[in-house]
Amino acid sequence: MNRIKITLLALAATLVLSCTAQQNAAAENASQEQSTPKGQNSIDRFADIEVLRYDVPGWNDLTLKEKEYVYYLSQAGYAGRDIIWDQNYKNNLTIRRALEKIYQNYKGDKTTQDWQNFEIYLKRIWFANGIHHHYSNDKMKPAFSRAYLDQLLKETNTTLNTAVADVLFNDKDSKKVNLDLSKGLLEGSAVNFYGDGISADEADHFYSNMKSKDPQRPLSTGLNSKLVKENGKLREKVWKSGGMYGAAIDQITGWLEKAKGAAENQKQANALDLLIKYYKSGDLKTWDDYNVAWVDATEGNIDYINGFIEVYSDPMGHKGSYESVVQIKDFDMSKKMEVLSKQAQWFEDNSPLMPQHKKKNVVGVSYKTVIVASESGDSSPSTPIGVNLPNADWIRAEHGSKSVSLGNIIDAYDKAAGSGRLKEFVNDDEELRLAQKYGELSSKLHTALHEVVGHASGQINPGVGTPKETLKSYASTMEEGRADLVGLYFLYNPKLQELGLTDDWKGVGKASYDNYIRNGLMMQLVRLEPGAEIEESHMRNRQWVSAWVFEQGKEDNIIEKITRNGKTYFNITDYDKLHDLFGQLLRETQRIKSEGDYNAAQKLVENYGVKVDQAIHKEVLARNAQYKEAPYRGFVNPYITPVKNSAGNVTDYVLQYPETFAEQMLRYSKEYSFLPDQN
Repeated sequence: MNRIKITLLALAATLVLSCTAQQNAAAENASQEQSTPKGQNSIDRFADIEVLRYDVPGWNDLTLKEKEYVYYLSQAGYAGRDIIWDQNYKNNLTIRRALEKIYQNYKGDKTTQDWQNFEIYLKRIWFANGIHHHYSNDKMKPAFSRAYLDQLLKETNTTLNTAVADVLFNDKDSKKVNLDLSKGLLEGSAVNFYGDGISADEADHFYSNMKSKDPQRPLSTGLNSKLVKENGKLREKVWKSGGMYGAAIDQITGWLEKAKGAAENQKQANALDLLIKYYKSGDLKTWDDYNVAWVDATEGNIDYINGFIEVYSDPMGHKGSYESVVQIKDFDMSKKMEVLSKQAQWFEDNSPLMPQHKKKNVVGVSYKTVIVASESGDSSPSTPIGVNLPNADWIRAEHGSKSVSLGNIIDAYDKAAGSGRLKEFVNDDEELRLAQKYGELSSKLHTALHEVVGHASGQINPGVGTPKETLKSYASTMEEGRADLVGLYFLYNPKLQELGLTDDWKGVGKASYDNYIRNGLMMQLVRLEPGAEIEESHMRNRQWVSAWVFEQGKEDNIIEKITRNGKTYFNITDYDKLHDLFGQLLRETQRIKSEGDYNAAQKLVENYGVKVDQAIHKEVLARNAQYKEAPYRGFVNPYITPVKNSAGNVTDYVLQYPETFAEQMLRYSKEYSFLPDQN
């Protein structure tokens, strides 16, 4: 992304209903696609999390076959759900299953603070797909004691290995993804992509020796495997049918076979056939062939993402986390925004990049606004709002890419948003006016420019390796920052008004610049614990972009730091000069990627993107404490349920929503648990 009420007793009753009874109940309670009113799409709130529901407008306008296609693709996505849990940490499935058994079987006092803390802890684990926070990567420790856990285990006859239980309370495996070089990229990371005793140098040496037969079209080495050491030698445990995660992958491919039969056209069917072959063989050349076919399958109303894709959770930048998103085209918004993809070459030609780093022919950037119908794996419950795939630079250059904006997800966020925190951190009434008038539009345009133009722009110099080879642990944050800078540079440009995307390009640009600086230097810090440094790639990129332009503009006071009544504000005094600074940084960031300049990437990120001004952080946390809005939001998915007639034929697929977050998580664990506790 180159990255949301049935009681438990009612749920228990539902689980023993016959299939027909469930279908009839679904038909009676089918969603009528009523838009959720603003502020009423929240279904749970705990710790720093709010869980929302998203609407699926247009569902009833789909044909029966289109609904069937969505259903099969969604089932395929859910079938791999356990994979992300195991990828995130080797003991996650063991822990989840033990805590869920306690949750469903405990008969003791549920009014105590200890039990409430247990519920919150389990919900946090559900939301993060494991015991490490979904954003900070820090291990989340329980607010109840080890003695209370032992009591719960005993009273529910639940078994949990002592050493595993200890991990919940001690400092072992404290960071899922560690990017602090001094602690060792692999030694300090708990993510389950590498076996015990493997150093970053060993892994780097292993993969640097894996040369692709065609250097101009390098394979995504290491994308779909766990690297382990056996008898002193390194080898890969490939994620495929008959291999690691094979039990879940076989379920995925079974549903994908059904989806292939319901595809809207032959190109979709051909792409699915290659995805199935890839899952069965684990062959990375087949993965590339699939991505080429998938990029070419642009016709139809339904599309999807499925596979081991984003590498943010691998400190070495090789391993892809499992994810699935199933989406329906939003015809109205796609028509409005596809103008950006048609103008991709203009944006490339008019970018501030060095001439040798510009693409002479930007190929096949497909852009759509879509309606999400289901999400799983690394995309759920916490979800992206925009996606550009595939990630292989050579496929982008030769065949293009698909960019999507998840329109109903953005709308759901907007419905849940409040204005209190914004008013607290804006510098003046004019900044507030711009944010309220243009904030939503500028956000959508930035997402579109980031995905459509940003990730598709620029080229790597001949003979230079891929970013994961050259920039290593800095590759992800550099790529996200580069795409952000493309968006920022063109958001303050009359071209947007010329294309009919706004009637006030300066107002939109100013609102976007205000928001980016305000967020990058202050507001995003609410997501960090006191004293923490920044490790998440997107947070890093927002800070190093903001901090660099702030420092470079000091002499001209382009961004002034103001202290008023003991509070800090950042005020942009010259938007034109800030636009030029964004252009300068974009040119340098592209140079770093094009030339594979690791030292420059390290200097930029470490000097501007990692360290936190602790005084400002303390102030931000204090100012934010008065607001009830959660720093993080995620989503439950609607249930897509087939309805059958008396002859057993499916006559419709209807949408229902869970009434609680716990209901959905327990249902998923019951229906989609295909892996053993530890892989």
